[in-house]
Amino acid sequence: MRKFLVVLDDSRECLSAMRFAAMRAMKTGGGVAILSVIPPDEFNHWIGVSDLMREEARERIQAHFDVFAKWMRDSNKIDPDLIIREGEPIKEILDYVTDNPEVGVLVLGAGTDNSGPGPLVSQLSKNSGSLPVPITIVPGNLSKEQLEAIT
Repeated sequence: MRKFLVVLDDSRECLSAMRFAAMRAMKTGGGVAILSVIPPDEFNHWIGVSDLMREEARERIQAHFDVFAKWMRDSNKIDPDLIIREGEPIKEILDYVTDNPEVGVLVLGAGTDNSGPGPLVSQLSKNSGSLPVPITIVPGNLSKEQLEAIT
């Protein structure tokens, strides 16, 4: 089954990417994988403190995932997978896409403020020619109705 890979982070545009991926997966018979990357700079503390911070980060990710997963199951009949990795976000995303042939499309949400589309969109679009899958960039300000119309 082809899966839409979405990156879960703390950005507002993440919600648009999640909605788009779930709607496309439902309409095409695909699945959704949600990848969240914990950057290493969050753990530059003593070992005991970094272990606690790592666990708190995983719990926060799981709580966000649970909200998105419930919505996907209830609204779109999609049961998403959660993948949590630790490392540099761009590298981890590229490695996951390259190592997992079931990923058919990488879905990213683009920021809507004056600072640009966001670091993930900027960096990954530079690498798009070497990726084994296409990237879909979803504007972060699309309404639910607009997303339904384009999916």
